[in-house]
Amino acid sequence: MMYAKKIKMQQGCANSNNTQEIAEIYIDGCNNPGFFPKATLHDHLIKNPNSIKVNISPYPYLVPATSSRGEKYVRSEPNDTQYDNLLRLPRV
Repeated sequence: MMYAKKIKMQQGCANSNNTQEIAEIYIDGCNNPGFFPKATLHDHLIKNPNSIKVNISPYPYLVPATSSRGEKYVRSEPNDTQYDNLLRLPRV
């Protein structure tokens, strides 16, 4: 299983609570761990659903999403947390 472990926000969005403003996500548990652009992860999840989880309890899956402007991004499956679990990961 691959896990999202940290995030990089877009420039000027360091304190944002909007998943669309995540630039890259660090993925571990694959052959080449590292930061991947959100659009790359979106395309991976279209082809490989339920292959990446957020490394924070309750370990929700990442799911692909598209903004109203057609921008590809990812978010975690909805649960009872106030903000998306991706936004609770360490920011670098």
